[in-house]
Amino acid sequence: MTDKTDFKKTADVYQAPRGRFRVLDVPDMRYLMIDGDGDPNTSPAFTTAVEALYPVAYKLKFASKRHLGRDYVVPPLEGLWWAEDMAAFTTSRDKSRWSWTLLLMVPDWVDRAMFDAALGQAGARNKPARLDDIRLAPLSEGRCVQTLHVGSFDDEATVLAQLHDEFLRAQGLRMTGKHHEIYLSDFRRVAPEKQRTILRQPVTAEAVPAPSKPG
Repeated sequence: MTDKTDFKKTADVYQAPRGRFRVLDVPDMRYLMIDGDGDPNTSPAFTTAVEALYPVAYKLKFASKRHLGRDYVVPPLEGLWWAEDMAAFTTSRDKSRWSWTLLLMVPDWVDRAMFDAALGQAGARNKPARLDDIRLAPLSEGRCVQTLHVGSFDDEATVLAQLHDEFLRAQGLRMTGKHHEIYLSDFRRVAPEKQRTILRQPVTAEAVPAPSKPG
């Protein structure tokens, strides 16, 4: 028997307080990634993306346990979200204008050869429609602010407005990367009012103007 790592419990990046914002430095991490556009509630691309990611993730998990003796819980689904006008997140919530990249974290001991083998195994029978769209790639976010949101996704707007318009401004920070969500609950099975989601925003310090020269 091997110990099974649960990154939701052991990794600092998956820890977030409810009701307040936490500033942390997120290390470079690797993910299974797949891209799409449109409302996640109605876009077929979103459903087929999820259906493609998980078979590969579980093939990697089983290979890690079998060949390396390192078992782990498949990490939670994550997503990067953006729009040409970020007000689409905090005010209009016009999901048809959203773009996204879905993510599943891959432990650092899993190498490229294991990923290639997992893709082949996942496509051997009943190949997922978007299997060929999956890539293994790094994500560098650096300094971030995150909080735990409990409730439906549509109730995030108030929290995001507070983050963008109040907290970042008060801390002398500005947004640099894409809005990041980590789904600690399975939104296919958990009631909306009980869903637990980490909301993360990469940030950087506001530039301080150089002092003007006298005269």
